[in-house]
Amino acid sequence: MRRNGRLIAADIRTQIETIRTVAQQEHLSQSSLDRIDKAERVVPKMQATIEFVSRYVGQQIQQLDLSQAASFAMHGRLIPSYYLDRVAQTRTVKDGEPLRQLARRLRMPVFEPGGALSGLSPETQSHLQQQAKELAEVFQRSSSNVEGRNGYLSLRNHQLRGLDLPRKRACLTTIHNFFLTRSDGTTAAERFFSQKPRSLFTAILASVDLPPAPRSPQRKF
Repeated sequence: MRRNGRLIAADIRTQIETIRTVAQQEHLSQSSLDRIDKAERVVPKMQATIEFVSRYVGQQIQQLDLSQAASFAMHGRLIPSYYLDRVAQTRTVKDGEPLRQLARRLRMPVFEPGGALSGLSPETQSHLQQQAKELAEVFQRSSSNVEGRNGYLSLRNHQLRGLDLPRKRACLTTIHNFFLTRSDGTTAAERFFSQKPRSLFTAILASVDLPPAPRSPQRKF
């Protein structure tokens, strides 16, 4: 079922209180209690992130000018189903199969006769499925092992490759977002803004003054 940031934050705080109670009953060290407090301080940021993503997804669906039933199908069926598919890809085939089955049970009824999207043309259905896949990727999960890997690379690897220089990292980020393409020919910026941006190098050339040609050295007679 759909849940907003406020409800999720309340559930997390309830779990933290349970953990804190158990920690106090087991007489854990003060440093352990401090770590629980540290985790609790992150909750407001998590709530704000979820609410931001929810507003962004809502704005994108509103621009599609769908009926109320079709809009609900996007929010409550298609986007969650494709998000479950994404999570299933991070699991083993066996562990991910229940998630894929749940995703199919969410997605298929909206296209069956009488479903919210069954009356739309095949082209429109395909477009809405593509939009749902892209919106499912807006919210990105992170994990401690991923952050630990990033930290290790920053400490041990980046400085050896010159990536500890902020200007170089900014340039590489720009190239990644506006120049590198997937197999479908789209860039990260194009997928994010849902439109093709201006050419990166054309924009650079338009904003940089080219130096004049060097003077020819005087000839010696």
